[in-house]
Amino acid sequence: MPGLSPAAPLRQTIASGLRGAFRLARGRVEGLLLIEATPEAVRRSFAAVLLCLPAFVALKLLSWAGSPPAAGLARSVAAELIGYVVAWAGFALASLPLAEAQGRRAEWLHFIAAWNWANVVQYLVLLVLTVPAAFGLPEVLARGLGLAALGYALWLEWFVARVALHIPGGRAIGFVLLDLAIGIFVGGFVAQLVGG
Repeated sequence: MPGLSPAAPLRQTIASGLRGAFRLARGRVEGLLLIEATPEAVRRSFAAVLLCLPAFVALKLLSWAGSPPAAGLARSVAAELIGYVVAWAGFALASLPLAEAQGRRAEWLHFIAAWNWANVVQYLVLLVLTVPAAFGLPEVLARGLGLAALGYALWLEWFVARVALHIPGGRAIGFVLLDLAIGIFVGGFVAQLVGG
């Protein structure tokens, strides 16, 4: 596998992972070549959690702009941050048995690394397409942009699963559905904590 050595500085791992993710985001399979699949590289790919955090917080604050959370800002932010980490780690852990069931255990590390870096692109797209709504974009256009962002995020996750795990598109849908189910479950639990 071409790429960086396990001893490469984190900065290089991040740069390579992001270059790979932005290629994957354009439907270019060769983006995988920039994302290493070693255990160390996969651990380092979780730096994406921190890279996505500002966008996650911004999206939450934008969603609360019209109606602040009932539980108060501090408790709500704490609950959302816990949910963010749990959902991210939960999918990474839950996707392993699914990959094993499909005979793709060997490809799972590459998938998780690619999925982590692709999340950075997903959060950027969600943020870019959500911000205009906060500045008075007509509701129908704001909803349209929101749906486009969601559709693109689902497509990107499906594409990454398909190409990184070397599985047919129909089987890749299972990984997208798993992520959605975890997100809905964690989101519902967090909503109860914050009084939403």
